[in-house]
Amino acid sequence: MKFVTDSAEETIALGEKIGKLLHGGEVIAYRGDLGAGKTTITRGISIGMGLGDEVTSPTFALVNEYRGEKLTLYHFDMYRITSAEDLEAAGFFDFMGEDSVIAAEWSENIEDELPEGTIFIELRRVSDDVREITITGDDRFEAIGN
Repeated sequence: MKFVTDSAEETIALGEKIGKLLHGGEVIAYRGDLGAGKTTITRGISIGMGLGDEVTSPTFALVNEYRGEKLTLYHFDMYRITSAEDLEAAGFFDFMGEDSVIAAEWSENIEDELPEGTIFIELRRVSDDVREITITGDDRFEAIGN
């Protein structure tokens, strides 16, 4: 499914629609260059999951946690993760569970380690404001429209 957003607000709104459809146990793997909108769409996903909009980039922390009553969102930055050993040492697999959602930036670095059923979200910066966003790996997002 391909979507086009014309502003950060529209990217957040798309993320919110995605977040409302998550029930736990999902892994979201982002693909996209620096500034493509990965943290912006994660902010929307967090809102849709009922966790608020206080999402920040996990660049320096490796993982940020947003805990709710029913679900927790773990937002990872895999930029510096270069091997399965690094991924294991970061505790990535310990965060997976039916009461959590993992959103991983720079997933290209861990692609061989991602579980079956991973949802891939590719963000492409078309211009300063416009993003082309492609979601693969799960058909439930077809109904959210553009």
